[in-house]
Amino acid sequence: MGFHDLLSPEGLTAAEAQRRLTTEGPNLLPGSVPKSMAAIVYGVIVEPMFLMLLTAGGIYLALGDRAEALFLLGFVFVVIGLTLAQERKTQRALESLRDLSAPRALVIRDGQEQRIAGSDVVRGDILIVREGDRIAADAHLLNGQLDVDESLLTGEAVPVTKLVSAAAEIVDTMAINASSEESANMLFASTVVTRGLGLARVHAIGSATAVGRIGVDLAATVEPPSALQQASRKLVSVLGATAVVLAGALVLLGWLWDGRSLLESLLSGIALAMAILPEEIPVILTVFLALGAWRISKQRVLTRRMSAVEALGAITVLAVDKTGTLTQNRMAIAELVSVGEHFIPEGASELPELFHQLTEFAMLATPADPFDPMEKAIQTFGHHWLAGTEHLHDDRVPTFEYALSSEILAMTRVFSSTNPSQYLLATKGAPEAVADLCHLDPDALEEVRRQVDSMAERGLRVLGVARGRWRAAPDAVLTWPANQHDFDFEFLGLLGLADPPRPEVPAAVAECQRAGVRLIMMTGDHPATARAIARQVGLSDRPEVLTGTEITALDDAALLDRLRHTDLCARLQPAHKLRLVQVLRAAGEVVAMTGDGVNDAPALKGADVGIAMGERGTDVAREAAALVLLDDSFARIVTAIRQGRRIYQNICNASRFVFAVHVPIIGLALVPALLQWPVLLLPVHIVLLELLIDPACSIVFEAEPETADLMSHPPRKRDASPFSGANLLKGALQGLGLTVILLFGYGILKTGNFSVEHSRTVIFATLVISVLLLILANRNAIRVTADSGNPWMGRMVFAVVLVLILVVGLPSLRQIMGLAIPNLTVLIAVGLLAVLCAAWLVFARRTALTSPSPVDAVLR
Repeated sequence: MGFHDLLSPEGLTAAEAQRRLTTEGPNLLPGSVPKSMAAIVYGVIVEPMFLMLLTAGGIYLALGDRAEALFLLGFVFVVIGLTLAQERKTQRALESLRDLSAPRALVIRDGQEQRIAGSDVVRGDILIVREGDRIAADAHLLNGQLDVDESLLTGEAVPVTKLVSAAAEIVDTMAINASSEESANMLFASTVVTRGLGLARVHAIGSATAVGRIGVDLAATVEPPSALQQASRKLVSVLGATAVVLAGALVLLGWLWDGRSLLESLLSGIALAMAILPEEIPVILTVFLALGAWRISKQRVLTRRMSAVEALGAITVLAVDKTGTLTQNRMAIAELVSVGEHFIPEGASELPELFHQLTEFAMLATPADPFDPMEKAIQTFGHHWLAGTEHLHDDRVPTFEYALSSEILAMTRVFSSTNPSQYLLATKGAPEAVADLCHLDPDALEEVRRQVDSMAERGLRVLGVARGRWRAAPDAVLTWPANQHDFDFEFLGLLGLADPPRPEVPAAVAECQRAGVRLIMMTGDHPATARAIARQVGLSDRPEVLTGTEITALDDAALLDRLRHTDLCARLQPAHKLRLVQVLRAAGEVVAMTGDGVNDAPALKGADVGIAMGERGTDVAREAAALVLLDDSFARIVTAIRQGRRIYQNICNASRFVFAVHVPIIGLALVPALLQWPVLLLPVHIVLLELLIDPACSIVFEAEPETADLMSHPPRKRDASPFSGANLLKGALQGLGLTVILLFGYGILKTGNFSVEHSRTVIFATLVISVLLLILANRNAIRVTADSGNPWMGRMVFAVVLVLILVVGLPSLRQIMGLAIPNLTVLIAVGLLAVLCAAWLVFARRTALTSPSPVDAVLR
C-alpha cells in the first residue's frame, strides 16, 4: 500500500502553516537563551575587582593624577571587552554542543507531499507516517493501520496497534495513560512506528505534547550548584572578606601611623585588596568547563550540563547498557539448529539441504521489507543462502497475521495455497513460545531448552521457527481462530542471532579497569547473553548475574552486598536501574549510567553523570542526561572520562598557580607599607599583572595536554577539590619563597644607590618574569622547551617579553608605572633575582613538600 492508496486530504496551505508557525512557535521544547550584552556588562560592573578599579581611578582623579586615572578607567573598558569576548567564545562553544535536531517529517501541504524539519511541523498538519518513522508531534490517525512502539513513554515493550476511530478528533493531548479504546487512534511524539502506513493530523506540538510535558518538567528542575562552584564561592567569599579587613587595616595604618594622606592610604589599601582577591577562580571554572565540554564534543560526546564535566574524573562506577553501546546493534544470523544439527555461516560455502526449510519458513514469518534489525538479518541471510532455489517467496503476500502479544511471544503469518480451503502457517518468536505452540513432548522440550541455553551462553539471541497447515471449513464464512494456539504446528528449529561487540570496546574496557573505574552491565537481555558479551569484551569473568526479579525481592543492604560481587545485571526494567543507581550512590560511589528511553529519565537524572544515547535515545532522555553519546559507542564514554580527568588536573594546576602568583603580589603590597618603605606596587601595577595572570589561568592551563599516565590511577575522591588546603598550600609556599627573594632583593637595593624608580623596575620586572616561571612550575611536567605540546605557551612567553618592553620603553607608560629606564646594573639585578626565583621553584617542585605530581593532582 502506498501513500496515495490512503485517503489523502489536501492538508494546510503553505501560508497557513507559516502563520501558525509564527503565532504558535516551532515544534521544540523551550531551550536556554544566551546572555544578552546588557546582562554581561552588568555582571562585570558588579564584580568587586571592577568596583575597586573604578574607586582607584576616582582617587587618582581626586589626587590630580590624570594619566593614572585614565589608565585605570581605560582598563575598565578593556575588562568589559575581554569579558564580552570570553562570554561570546563560551557561548559559541555551548551552542556548538546543541546539535540535537528534531526528526524530519513527511507532511501534506497544498495537496503535495513535503519533507520538512520536525521543528517546522505545526498544529493541523497532515503527517504521513510509516514503518521506521519517529513521530514528530502528537496526532490522531485519520487513515491506515499502525503498530507503534510506545515503550519510551509507557515502558510496555509490545507495540500498540493504532486504528482509525469513529470520532477521529482528539481533544486531550496528554492522554498517555488513557484506556486502550480512548487512545486507539492517538499517536504520540517521539514514539516509533514499527509496522504499517497511515495519515495523521497533528493536534499538539512542542511542550504541549505528551513527551513535551515531561521534558518541560525536567527543564524546570533547577540543577544545584556543582561541588566546584560551591567550593569556589566559599573560597572567594572568605578571601574577599579577608581582603576588606586587611585593606581597611592598611588604610588606617598608613593614614594614622605612617602620616600618609587619606587618599594615598586608600590607594595602598585598594592595591592590597586587589592583590588578595582571587577573581581568576570564577574565570577558571567558567572557561575550563565550557571549553572542556567543547573538546569532549569533538569526540562525539555532547555535554548538556557543565557540572558533568567536573564529575567525569571522579566516576567510580560506570553502569552501561549492552545493546548498541557495547555491541554494534547490527544483528546477523550466526547459527542455525535443526534436528540436532548445527550450521554456522562463517566460513561456509553453501547451506545444507537440512536447513533450507528452516530458513524458508523463517523468511515467510518475516515481512519482505522489515524495519526490525533481527527481521532484516533473517531476510538478508535467506536471500544470500537460498538464492536460486525454490524456497524464496518474495512475491507471496500473507492473507492474515497474528501479531506478537504479551500473552504469546510469537507471530504467525498465514498464506493461501492452491487449495482455497487450505492455508500455510509460518511462525517465529521466543523459543519457549514457539515450542509451546508445537505441543512438544517433555523430552523434545527439554532438548530445545538445552540448545537455547547453549546458544545464549555464547551471546546469541535465539528465535524458534515452526510451520503449520490449517484447513478452513468448506462452504462456510471464513473465520480465523481467536489465537495461535488453535493451530497445529511443527517445530523446525532455532535461529541464533548475534549482535557482535564493537571492535573498540575491549581496549576501552581494559582502559577503564586500569583507571580504577568499575563496570556494571545493565541490560534487559537474557542473563546468559549478558554473561557471554561480558566475557567477549573483558568486562567480567564472574558468573553471577543479578536479575530484575531478584532486585525487586532484595532490600537495599542485601542488594548492595550482592552488587559488591556482581558485575552483570540482566532482565532489568527502568525502575531497577534507578534503584541500582540510588543504592550505589548511597554507598559513596560516583555513578555514571547510560539510558535511552523516557522511563530512563529519572535514573539518568539521579546518577552523578547521566549518559543518553544519541542515535536510539529519546529527546526526553537527552534532556534528563548530562552527556549524550552521538554514536552510542562505549569507547566515547571512556574518552570523556579521560578528558574529565585532564580538565580537573588542569583546574588543580591553575588554582595552585593563582595562589602562588598572588602571594608575592600581596607581600609586595603589604610589607613595604608595614616597614614604612616606599610603596612598591600600586593598582596600576596589579592591573597590568592581571593582563598576564588572567590569560595564563583561562587559556594556557586549559590547553595543557594530559599526562601519559592519567588513566593509570584510581578516580579521585568524591569530596576532593582543587581548592583543598593541601593544593593551595603548595601554591602559597611557592609564592612565599618568591616573596622572600623579592623583598630581600628590594632591601639590598634600598641600601645601595638605587633610586625608588630603579628599585621598583627591578622588582616589577622580576615579578613579571616570575609569572612565567610559576606557569612552568605548575604545569603537568617540567619541560625544557616553551612549546612542549601546549600551543599557548610560546605566546605567553611573547606576552611577558612584550609587557616588559612596553612598560620600560614607552615614556608615558613608564611614567604612569613609576619605573625607570633600566641600566646594566638593573639588568644584572633582574637576572640574578630571576635565577634565584627559578632555583627556588625547581627546588620546591622536586621536594615532597610542594611537588605537584600528576598522580597527586588526580587523587586529590
